[in-house]
Amino acid sequence: MSSYQVLLYYKYTTIDNPEQFAAEHLAMCKEIGLKGRILVAEEGINGTVSGTVEETEKYIEAMHADARFADMVFKIDAADKHAFQKMHVRPRPEIVSLSLENDVNPLEITGNYMEPEEFREALKDENTVILDARNDYEFDLGHFRGAIRPDIETFRDLPEWVEENRELFEDKKVVTYCTGGIRCEKFSGWLKTAGFDDVSQLHGGIATYGKDEKVKGDLWDGMMYVFDERIAVPINRVDHTIVGKDYFDGTPCERYINCANPYCNKQILASEENEEKYLRSCSHDCRTHPANLYVKKHALSPEDLEARLAVLETPISAK
Repeated sequence: MSSYQVLLYYKYTTIDNPEQFAAEHLAMCKEIGLKGRILVAEEGINGTVSGTVEETEKYIEAMHADARFADMVFKIDAADKHAFQKMHVRPRPEIVSLSLENDVNPLEITGNYMEPEEFREALKDENTVILDARNDYEFDLGHFRGAIRPDIETFRDLPEWVEENRELFEDKKVVTYCTGGIRCEKFSGWLKTAGFDDVSQLHGGIATYGKDEKVKGDLWDGMMYVFDERIAVPINRVDHTIVGKDYFDGTPCERYINCANPYCNKQILASEENEEKYLRSCSHDCRTHPANLYVKKHALSPEDLEARLAVLETPISAK
């Protein structure tokens, strides 16, 4: 039995003094023994934390004792250890960064909620467009079959991308999904303000869909990207399919690494073999960058580096 748990949660509710709340909340989390990342704003709270079963249960109890969070839903994953190194609670203007000129309050306008079974049927409907509201690298690791991949690197770019591709959604039912549901709460509301009439969202996100005992993650391919040390979490318990492709040779891969050039830090899918072969770097320029962390970690001399580079038949500098 796993001795640790990872909690994923959010709540849109008024927090009058986010700075003070963040400081007090950080102290409470540290006292309990949690590690993780929590964002706090006047519009609410958004967090992922890890701890022992006892610690996480104590946190849930403390949050539910606060009237503002009494009905907050926690998505719980079993774990063998902490999913974070440290504990951070940070005040922010928003708990998800959509950065709209005219902000959307999900408590006032949001898309219809679809439960997992209804969402699975929507995946099969030709008159429904399924839009992934996550970033491109999240999609590339795993996604629902037939979903549209927005060509964006950050969530705040999504509204502009939708406006540029409105023809994909005209006269269609639009259903959007994200990891835990928080991004879709606001984004689906924006879709309605942007003139899309029939808008729905997967209630509780991919995380809830994967735990539902009726759908069992059906029609999801790949793994779900998460923003902690686990990086990838399985969802489909019916027929798991790998959709990720190794950055270097295109073979099936579900292992993300960061480019060893700290000024690049690009996330790429790579096998352990290719990570070593290509010095954990996404391009020739990054492999030869003076700050390359792989070169430093392995104490490669200029001669060693030159020899390693010579082995590579074709530098991937064009990527």
